[in-house]
Formats: sequence, structure tokens, C-alpha cells
Amino acid sequence: MDFLPEKIDDYVVNHSQQEPKILQELTKETWQKVLNPRMLSGAFQGRVLSMISKLIRPKNILEIGTYTGYSTLCFAEGLSKDGKIITIDKNEELETLQNKYFEKSGYRSQIQQMVGDATKIIPTLNQQFDLVFIDADKSNYINYFHLIIDKMKPGGIILSDNVLWSGKVVEQLNPKDLDTKVLLEYNKLLNIDKRVETVLLPIRDGLTVSRVL
Repeated sequence: MDFLPEKIDDYVVNHSQQEPKILQELTKETWQKVLNPRMLSGAFQGRVLSMISKLIRPKNILEIGTYTGYSTLCFAEGLSKDGKIITIDKNEELETLQNKYFEKSGYRSQIQQMVGDATKIIPTLNQQFDLVFIDADKSNYINYFHLIIDKMKPGGIILSDNVLWSGKVVEQLNPKDLDTKVLLEYNKLLNIDKRVETVLLPIRDGLTVSRVL
């Protein structure tokens, strides 16, 4: 969902770095072959993710929610030469498409895919992370935060996607809407937890940037 007026949004996109050709191809194939293609980060947000990664020059990135690998490749653009991305997704059916573009990108050796329940996989990881991207099932956002916070390097960045949830966070809550309920609690947690400092950016469907203290 976009929250800016269309003309302003178009101006912002037109005056920002354009996505690489490989990501254009991945976007096209995702829309042709995969369910829920709107789950893609998209060109503008992808450039934001790439820029953040380039500013940090991370050695270790954790991505929770791979989908077709668009955001993975955006983050890979900023990796240090000896850097690595661990990306987790529960849908093994997407691995073939992911691998196709990971191979074409030149970052294949720096990307480790893991398939399964992230809440069970994360505790097995021994790395300290410079950058974490949370973009999976919204009902587990709080769980993901608590699982990764002690695995973050001081000054590390946690990015959380879809935190405005199509504007539902400012509407009257439907008691049956678990995702919105958890996101409301999650956004509050990031705002008051003394281990992080946070800004919520109204980019696309909402992107929170939290710096670990």
C-alpha cells in the first residue's frame, strides 16, 4: 500500500536510483509464476534496502522471509567482500526460482538458504549479525525480535517490513485480526525497548529501522 499521493510517489521513484536489470527480470518472473507477487519488496523499497546495506557494509545478514529472493539480492549489493547472508523461508517450492537468480547475480557463494520454521532455526545460528530483515509471518514478529536481539552486534540494524499493514494499525482493531494485533504490539515494543532506538518510515507498507544500542 502507498501512503503518498500518486504524483509525489511517482516523483520520488523517478528521482531515485533505478533497480538493476536482474531485479527487473526477477520481478517479471515472480508476477508470471508465483502466488501473491505483491509480497515483493519492489523497485523503490529495494533501492532503500540496498542503500542501507551499502551504508552498513555488513559482514553477516539474516533475512527472515526470502520469498523469491528480491530483497536478498538488494542486501547482497552492500555485503563486505567476505560477507554472508542467511535467508530463511518456510516455502521450499520457491528454492528453484531463488537459485536461478542467485546464480545469475554473482552473489551465490555469499547466500545461504535455509528452509523451515524460523523460530526453530534462529536459535541454532551462532553468528552475530550486523543487519537483520524481518519480513515473514506477522504473527511472529515479536518472537523474531526476541530471538535475534541478543544475536545483534552493537550498532547493528533491524529492519521490519509491513509495519503499517495497509493502514490497519490506525483503524479500529478487529478482535479476530491476529496479525494487526501483533503488529500493534510489535510497533510499541520497538518504540519502548531500551535496547534499540527506532524510526518508522512510511515507505510503501511501512519500514521500521531499529538500531541496536
